[in-house]
Amino acid sequence: MLLLVLFPFLVVAQGYKLPKHQKFQKIKFELINNLILVPLQVNGVELTFVLDSGVSKPILFNLSDRDSVPINNVTEVTIRGLGDGEPMKALSSKGNKFTLGKAKNYNQDLYVVLDKGINFSTSLGIPVHGILGYDLFRDFIVEVNYHGKNIKLHNPALYDSNPKTKSQTLRMSIEKRKAYVEGIVLMSDSDDVPVKLLVDTGSSDALWLFHEPEKGLDIPEKHYEDYLGRGLSGDIFGKRTKVNGIKIGDFELKDAKAAFPYRKSFGHIKNFGDRNGSVGGEILKRFNIIFDYSRNQLTLKKNGNFKAPFQYNLAGIELQHNGLRYIAESLADSNGIVRNDDASFGNVQILLENKTRLSLVPEIIVSGIRAGSPAAEAGLLEGDVILAVNGKRVHQYKLQEVLKMLNDKEGKRIRVLIERYNRDLLFSFVLKKVF
Repeated sequence: MLLLVLFPFLVVAQGYKLPKHQKFQKIKFELINNLILVPLQVNGVELTFVLDSGVSKPILFNLSDRDSVPINNVTEVTIRGLGDGEPMKALSSKGNKFTLGKAKNYNQDLYVVLDKGINFSTSLGIPVHGILGYDLFRDFIVEVNYHGKNIKLHNPALYDSNPKTKSQTLRMSIEKRKAYVEGIVLMSDSDDVPVKLLVDTGSSDALWLFHEPEKGLDIPEKHYEDYLGRGLSGDIFGKRTKVNGIKIGDFELKDAKAAFPYRKSFGHIKNFGDRNGSVGGEILKRFNIIFDYSRNQLTLKKNGNFKAPFQYNLAGIELQHNGLRYIAESLADSNGIVRNDDASFGNVQILLENKTRLSLVPEIIVSGIRAGSPAAEAGLLEGDVILAVNGKRVHQYKLQEVLKMLNDKEGKRIRVLIERYNRDLLFSFVLKKVF
C-alpha cells in the first residue's frame, strides 16, 4: 500500500511534451497490488516508478550500491510523508530529464530520499525506484486503462474530447497539486454521508475515511485494527471495516472495503479542510479513467473489474522479500535418471556432481501478523520464512501470487510450511470471514 503527501513547494516553470503533431503516447504498465508501475528514464537511467496522483513532486528512493543515477543542481531539504515517524533529510534536485515513452521533460524537479529503510520493493516483489504524479497529470490528459494495463498521455491541444460510450464525466477539483472528487458514503441503510475524497492512484487500498462522527463518519461496530500500509514517514495503522456502499457519480459499489487510519499518521497535516478521506487503487481499478486537470474533469467508465469482490487479508499475514536464499533441486527422476533440462528458479545456479542444482532465489518472510487472525492462532510468527503453501514451493511464484494463495477464499484450509531457527514446521488454519 502507498499513499504519500508532501508539503507544497515553489517550483520553476517546466513541463512534459510529446513530439510535434503526436496526439498521444501509449505506455504499458504493470498493475501490482492495485498500483500502477511505469517504466521511466531519469537522466538516461531506466527505472520503475509508481504513478501516484496523490503526490506533488517526483521522489527517487531505493537506490542500491549498483544504481548510478546522475542528478543535477542539488540542495538538502527536509520532507515528510504519511506515517508516524520523523521528518527525513532528502536532496532537492532541479533540471533533470524525465522520459516516459516519447514524452520528455528536460527540466524536472525531484526529491531524492537516501534512507535505505524507504523501500517498497520488498512488499511489491519487484524493484521500485520512486513515485511521480502531478507534473505528468498537469501536462497531459491522462487516460488510465486499468483493465488493459496501459495509459495514454494525450496532448491537450489535439485531444478529441467526445464522451466515451457508457462513461460519465464528473467535476474534479485540483487543490495544492492534488485531485479531489465528491461522492456519497452509505454508512447505513438510512445514512448517506456526502464526502470529498482525494483521488489517489498511489494508494493500493480501497477507501480511507477520517473519523469524524459529527459529520456522520463514525467507525462501524464491526471492525478490527489493521496495518494499512507504509508511507515515507513510517507504517500506517487504523481500523479496518466496511461500509454499505460508496457512490461516485452514478456508480455505486456495495459493501465497500474501508479503513479509518489513525490521525497520528497525518500528524504533519494541521487542517484537512473539507476533505473527508481518499479513494485508492482497489476502487479506481474498477474503472477506466480519464484525468483532465486542464478542464477539472474526471471521466469514469466501468471495466471488467467492476464487480470483483473486495480483497481482505483473511489469513492475517503480511509478507515481504528478505534477501536471497539457496534452494536445492534434484536433477534426477524417481528412477535415478538425470533430467536434461534447463528449468530452474533464480539467476545463479551451482551444479553438484551433475545431480543436484543449488539456485539462488528470493526469500519470503512473514513481515507482520494480525492479532487474533487464523495465522496467528495457528502459531505463525513474524520472521518465519515461507517455504510452501498447500504443497506449492513459493520460490516458483511471485510475491503477490503467494499472498493470493494465502487469502484464496473463506472456508479454505491453508497449509503453510515454514522455516524457523533452521527447523521446518508445518502449520494449518482455515480462512475465516473477517466480518
